[in-house]
Amino acid sequence: MLDWGEAIAGDLDTAERLEWLCTNGIGGFASGTVAGSLTRRYHGLLVAALEPPLGRALLVAKVEETAAHDGLVLSLGVNRWAGGAVDPHGYRAIERFRLDGTTPVWTYAVADGRIEKRVWMEPGANTTYVQYRVLRARGPVALRLEVLVDYRDYHGTTRGEGWQMDVAPVLHGLRVTAFEGARPILLLAEGAEARMAHTWHERFDLPRERERGLEAVEDHLHAGTFSASLDPGAALTLVLSAEAAPAPDGEQAWRRRAQHEEQVLAAWTHAAPASREAPEWIRRLVLAADQFVARRPLAADADGTTVIAGYHWFGDWGRDTMIALPGLTLATGRPDVARRILTTFARFVDQGMLPNRFPDARGAPDYNTVDATLWYVEAIRAYLAATDDDGALKELWPVLEEIVRWHREGTRYGIREDSADGLLASGEPGVALTWMDAKVDDRAVTPRIGKPVEINALWYNALVSLAGFARRLGKPAGPWEALATRAKAGFARFWNDRVGCCFDVIDGPDGNDDALRPNQIFAVSLPASPLAAPRQRLVVDACARHLLTPYGLRSLAPGHP
Repeated sequence: MLDWGEAIAGDLDTAERLEWLCTNGIGGFASGTVAGSLTRRYHGLLVAALEPPLGRALLVAKVEETAAHDGLVLSLGVNRWAGGAVDPHGYRAIERFRLDGTTPVWTYAVADGRIEKRVWMEPGANTTYVQYRVLRARGPVALRLEVLVDYRDYHGTTRGEGWQMDVAPVLHGLRVTAFEGARPILLLAEGAEARMAHTWHERFDLPRERERGLEAVEDHLHAGTFSASLDPGAALTLVLSAEAAPAPDGEQAWRRRAQHEEQVLAAWTHAAPASREAPEWIRRLVLAADQFVARRPLAADADGTTVIAGYHWFGDWGRDTMIALPGLTLATGRPDVARRILTTFARFVDQGMLPNRFPDARGAPDYNTVDATLWYVEAIRAYLAATDDDGALKELWPVLEEIVRWHREGTRYGIREDSADGLLASGEPGVALTWMDAKVDDRAVTPRIGKPVEINALWYNALVSLAGFARRLGKPAGPWEALATRAKAGFARFWNDRVGCCFDVIDGPDGNDDALRPNQIFAVSLPASPLAAPRQRLVVDACARHLLTPYGLRSLAPGHP
């Protein structure tokens, strides 16, 4: 169980390096440090997905909390300032930090009293709940909560510089409108006194951004203050929302969050009864897997579903989604989610290609990838192996036929089957189409133009899979088998006898690339391998000898020029 005492949670340097994350299933999130400070531009209590799962904006940065009990007035928060100061020092009051499911929970010591704080998000809504409960005290505890808001793209930073937001009273709290046409931010707390404010807190320091070489100073607006006196055992819930009518009852909201996570775990244990005996860290992985699944509502399908490639700054990417799909959905007993993801992405297949990524701003998806589409076929194969859902296969079959047709005849970025050897060629100058897609300015660091080894392992695997799909549907499998046979024969050209493993790329602008990279391991690990068993062993041996580290495989063998 993740449960830290004051030696970890109350130590500033340690607690600032430990970060928590809550998600809402539509791309929004809340995140921060265990210490309570903001160290990234992506930290905040409400990063709302205004156009799910993207359009993410920081709306509520943090709450400055003060507790008064038994003659002691104590700030529970902590801030780093651009001048180098740290003030206040609320981390010193943290007695315990733990996770309850995915919900971060702090216990603060205030004199002889103990206050518990927990943060969670409403599933399917841009709403965050921050709940304070007096666990014990000799009398009432007075809470003062100053809410700091913002309204910016989550990749940016803000300088107040006279920005006037409209703050107005509403039932149980306040409404903040950052500018005309902005989504109103509701700040609510039943049982508390709410007072309007409009003071910019300037020059927060963001050390993680400085490490990344980015702007690291930011301002946030103190928009309102909530005050309440809590008897021992009582709770106050602060509701931070971009929704029109968020549910104000904190206890009911907590039950909904807990029920959601219970359902996620129940699906897993139902699919794998032995999982009931699994250790706690496995259960945490199952809940963490759910945090990456998000709705992508479509005009024709409100239940469109996707996968967030990573927090904090990634959106949904085709490659990442398809590689992760079996682990996030099938291994956790949620094949229905897997099917929704597969059918959602089918709607975006264009010229036989799956999107590489969806931009944060409105606009057409980017299709600059050669492998996402092939991983899509493998994800469908994995889904069918787990479910025998021939209905889904029948629905997706026309898309699969379209994919292969375009890849054979030619699609974007020079992606085309070479009729001479049945292999897939791809690439254009200035474009990186594989997972090795780093760029400096407009230069692709590892362009891999030609016939990359893992792309052709995936191509062969896809053709074998389509032959199997055809047989399932009672369609002729012979044409697909013939394509696979030719691709397998062509794949023999990847073998590099000199070093006893595969070239990384063949038929490139400078011939064959003998760089020893991990990409060839896919020619062994995929369900349908184009290599005979002896060569598979040689590939594994070469990767283990030159690339294996305690942390995974290197992307290039040491000593390679």
